[in-house]
Amino acid sequence: MIPAAGSFPPDQEPLLEDAVGSGYGRQKPRDRWHGAYLIFFLLGIGSLLPWNFFITAKHYWRYKLQNCSDEPGPLGQPASDLRDYFESYISIASTVPAVLCLIGNFLLVNKVPASVRILSSLFVMLAVFLVITVLVKVDTSTWTTCFFALTVGCVAVVSSASTVFSSSIFGLSSCFPMRNLQALISGQAMGGTISAVASVIDLAAAADVTDSALAYFLTADIFIVVCIMVYLLLPRLEYSRYYLSSQKESPSLVTVPPDSSVEGEAENSTTRSAGIPPLRPILQKTSLLGFCLFYVFFISIIIFPSLSSNIESVSKSSGSPWSTKYFTPLTCFLLYNFADWCGRQVTAWIQVPGPKSKLLPALVLLRTVFLPLFILSNYQPRAHIRTVVFNRDIYPVVFTALLGLSNGYLGTLVMVYGPKIVPKELAEAAGVVMTFYLVLGLALGSACAVFVVHLV
Repeated sequence: MIPAAGSFPPDQEPLLEDAVGSGYGRQKPRDRWHGAYLIFFLLGIGSLLPWNFFITAKHYWRYKLQNCSDEPGPLGQPASDLRDYFESYISIASTVPAVLCLIGNFLLVNKVPASVRILSSLFVMLAVFLVITVLVKVDTSTWTTCFFALTVGCVAVVSSASTVFSSSIFGLSSCFPMRNLQALISGQAMGGTISAVASVIDLAAAADVTDSALAYFLTADIFIVVCIMVYLLLPRLEYSRYYLSSQKESPSLVTVPPDSSVEGEAENSTTRSAGIPPLRPILQKTSLLGFCLFYVFFISIIIFPSLSSNIESVSKSSGSPWSTKYFTPLTCFLLYNFADWCGRQVTAWIQVPGPKSKLLPALVLLRTVFLPLFILSNYQPRAHIRTVVFNRDIYPVVFTALLGLSNGYLGTLVMVYGPKIVPKELAEAAGVVMTFYLVLGLALGSACAVFVVHLV
């Protein structure tokens, strides 16, 4: 039973998978054994798992960037800038090139098939991660600065390829029912959770930091190969062929929302299927949602991991394993990624506020309050703001959980709404545009993170 559209408030109108009466003339196949759903979920995990392994291997990078010594330098020796601000540097190296790649990907949406963009980006990611894996067992103590530069270069290439992959697969999933889009986004958060769990297990079981990192990066290599295999399997499913073929049908079969100015321009643009997608109608429809997506990730990347990973336990001087060894992996990486995944998963059942609700941007802007909350927690080292207001370990735990939940829920809502409020023939291009908003938020947020970290 599908409720009548008039039974919902205008700002809470549900997004149905397909409008009534807009079938393609043949019976829709079922997603047998939830095969397509699982494939999109795995592709979501693979799109961010390598990157999450990269940033959760904090002990490995501190080890490599301090002349292969996991011990602090002599008393009075200044901290290593490369080591202490490594998260900020890789945030910039990962997000700035990603913006350029997104622009290029948008221009190529109708010129280069999605399969070519997706597979080529996966193979580039695999090649670079194999280099990173080999470097784990290479002694870099005599060329730490060069190793840092090489690492940042690898980050830029991996991030660029990952961005092309993520935006392309996100645009492709926009051709499917919304549950597949939600599976992709939920899988991205699960990738972070898996990497955080692996981090804790490695800390408890691995005696050598390089063995731990080797296991990390080998797992990422394997999962990239898995992504290549499941993506090649996707078009073989009858369910997938139905939705992929319907995307290529005549625009006359597509239901266009009744917006006269956008409708006319969109219909005219579909005759140029091999050209650049029309940007104006997409921006007109998605501008508010795009801002919300931008700001959600702008706030999140400022805090995580640059600020949150440097918040220490107030009882660190006790020397307990919780306060010295497990506090950051558990309260920063694992808790944030698990809360983020929970927030994304909730959107499978609850989708409020709606895409036109004024409450949605209000909730997004409210997340600004997390900045002072984390700054006034026990962030170390502190150079300028000496006051620690939240001087109990429970505070950063609660703040991190709320940050992850709000990021997952609000970010997923906006990402899912974007491609569904434009004409179907523009869905893939709208998915790329929404990813551009996301990456732009990450790029500007990472630049601001460097400023905030030095400010504290």
